[in-house]
Amino acid sequence: MSTYAFGKLELDPARNPAVLDTTTWDRDSAISLVFQEEDRFWHRLQALAGKNQESPVSGKNLTVYPSSHAPDQGSDVFLASLPDGQDIFLRIGPMQGSSKLGYPLATKPLSGGQTLSLYPTDMEVLTTYLRELNPEKAPKALGSTPRLGIGDRHTVLVWPAALRAMEQGRFAANAIQNSLRELNLLDDLKEGKAPHENYLFSFGTIAEGHTGSTFEGLLHAGILTILKDPTFPRYGADADHIQVKRGPQGLDRAKRVMQAARHYTFFTLDVSDILGYSALLDPSSGMGKEYLSREILREEERKDILLYHRRTRTIGGRRYSFSEEEIGRLVGKYWKALAALEELCTHLKSLKGQQPFDLELSIDENPPEVSTCNCITRPEEVVFLATEIERRGLPVTHLAPNFGVEKSTDYRCPDGLTGLEERVRLISEIAVHYNLMLDCHSGDDLSKETRKVFGRATRGRINFKISPMLQLIFAETLYEKQRDLFLQWWQDVFHFVEGEAQKGSSFAKACLQELASDPTPHPAKKLFHYYCFVSVGRRDTQNRFVLRDKLYDVSPDCLQEYTERLKSWFLEIAEDLYGGR
Repeated sequence: MSTYAFGKLELDPARNPAVLDTTTWDRDSAISLVFQEEDRFWHRLQALAGKNQESPVSGKNLTVYPSSHAPDQGSDVFLASLPDGQDIFLRIGPMQGSSKLGYPLATKPLSGGQTLSLYPTDMEVLTTYLRELNPEKAPKALGSTPRLGIGDRHTVLVWPAALRAMEQGRFAANAIQNSLRELNLLDDLKEGKAPHENYLFSFGTIAEGHTGSTFEGLLHAGILTILKDPTFPRYGADADHIQVKRGPQGLDRAKRVMQAARHYTFFTLDVSDILGYSALLDPSSGMGKEYLSREILREEERKDILLYHRRTRTIGGRRYSFSEEEIGRLVGKYWKALAALEELCTHLKSLKGQQPFDLELSIDENPPEVSTCNCITRPEEVVFLATEIERRGLPVTHLAPNFGVEKSTDYRCPDGLTGLEERVRLISEIAVHYNLMLDCHSGDDLSKETRKVFGRATRGRINFKISPMLQLIFAETLYEKQRDLFLQWWQDVFHFVEGEAQKGSSFAKACLQELASDPTPHPAKKLFHYYCFVSVGRRDTQNRFVLRDKLYDVSPDCLQEYTERLKSWFLEIAEDLYGGR
């Protein structure tokens, strides 16, 4: 394996999947390896077209995936892998035939008047292949289809389990999913830009892009994995938690991320940071009028908004109506976020053209100064939001309210599971009424009973997102199967936490204090449980990944064990949500 330079980024692409938007990075080498195959191999391969063979076909250098076969104007197109980790598209057909894939990298005449043509797996070629030749294998906007949202912090190590579980459990998934906090922009890596950093109170400084993957590379790697798989899953690709931050650069950065993620099928716009939480929490009386005047400057527009939202609506047998005071406070909380959403919808439609997409409005997070249980989204807020989304004609298909779900803990708000179930049921009825799908984020740490609450209350009509637990299960598997690799990971995390403790992080200090009585490295230790994610995509001062390539060098035995554990977990979650209720 070799290291290549892509601008200021140096890496071995074969050991660092989901970074580049191609797996044909050394074209001369790829052409040379392909052309070493004997003529009879190509005729053997062409004879397999339409035979529904599931297992790959091996030649001298190539591994060809029959499941990727697509007809192209009398020719046959396949995806193949090379021994150096590259992939390439092969086209075998009449010598004079043209391809929808465009102009080939290289051609070679074969016996019988046939021609072999080679095409790179560059993202633009891949999207053409999916759109023109093999749309059945492409990610899709799934609309109101219930699904899991599977976060892919370890990309190609996760997808085998996801695909087996989807096949066995017969459920759909956004099988390609990571958030802005987890992903880089490929151009930023090539330019050697330092990652954006966010400071979490008491926790420490967290760099964005902590998986090391990019928006472009994750989508590319996920699609190729599915092309190589014999199944035909119902799947989408979620560019998750595209955050709209406060300040003049917030919208511009969100648009830049959307540009990088333009080939995704699902977009999660997180406007939590620009919500006016105080509008609903302010105990002062008569503030509604002030919020209305502050957010809606024109008197005629204020009157229109008041008249529109004063209507009494009956949804699920329950009547919803708002006073002027209530409308004003709802405007105070949501108006800036809705304006940002409207602008981003226009931008997204310009990127996607006629291609369908799912769009989620996410309001599920809360600022550190307001507790989660004080930010819970009430059914009345959902009515207001859904009505206003409809009034503006925005293409929103999904809504992620704040259900009171938090990272790293089960549901713990005062109303308990009984209150949660009733509230989710009401919100679900509203979502159905407005043809919206509910989304639940941070589902990893919810107990089985809490997951069943969401399943019952929504009747399985929910997009349930998970991510961190996949990484923790991976760590547990490494601890048992490849202890030496786990210890390298542990050591890197330990040094990071030491640094954050020295900077004043109280939580980092508490994690180190736990080790005073028992310093033995273990995945369950708080230090590792809460900070393990920081190491995977960490880069050194030379813009090279420190540990990432090693964390992909897992043994076949370790990968098989991880796949089985993860598959079982996916199936359990799917049963809790979509099984018998």
